[in-house]
Amino acid sequence: MTRQIVLDTETTGLSAEAGDRIIELGCVELIERKLTGNNLHLYFNPERDSDEEAIRVHGISNDFLRDKPKFAELADDILRYLEGAEIIIHNAAFDVGFLDRELERLGKPPITDCVEKITDTLSIAKALYPGKRNSLDALCTRLGVDNSGRTLHGALLDAELLADVYINLTRGQETLLIDLGDVGPINLAGAQVDLGSFDLPVLHADDDEQAAHEQSLTQIDKDSGGKTVWRQAAIPRS
Repeated sequence: MTRQIVLDTETTGLSAEAGDRIIELGCVELIERKLTGNNLHLYFNPERDSDEEAIRVHGISNDFLRDKPKFAELADDILRYLEGAEIIIHNAAFDVGFLDRELERLGKPPITDCVEKITDTLSIAKALYPGKRNSLDALCTRLGVDNSGRTLHGALLDAELLADVYINLTRGQETLLIDLGDVGPINLAGAQVDLGSFDLPVLHADDDEQAAHEQSLTQIDKDSGGKTVWRQAAIPRS
């Protein structure tokens, strides 16, 4: 079973080393790349005020956080939730730096000792779209993820958006599986399956689906500078 946790934090400022703290943690669980609904969303009393610029970004007031639990009170619960999972973060160095600093204060080892691995979607995006803007908002726009409700940064909302972005960024990496009911899933990458005994329906794309497909091909061709194979093959040669 592949368990992944898409994680985001909001903080009092930009520097964990200078004493800024985590004020919000949002986590979205994926099992076999599917949302489970077993999410984690927490606010913390950071024991200091947030910078004004940070408040403008996330909109979380100092007064709102005063009665929230301290990170230390929930650290063990957080580590149990994350244990053994692949953690997916956008610009991982930032969030991991803050998490490690919070754990260091408690005499606990860094987050990498608890999880299987950490995947940075910013690194993936930079490799796929070199030279382009690869912020979460930019990726939502590029990949067709609806972020219209993101007027302010919020850890859970951003984790939910990032989960959708991650699936789109890595959709070519799935193993092809067919569910044959009681027979169970068969991995076509490592087995030969005779489908002759199955009545497989043919589902034709409707006009809207064909138009959306053509729009996607056009955008891919635009991003590649007109170098896609299917466009070049369509050009008659003299």
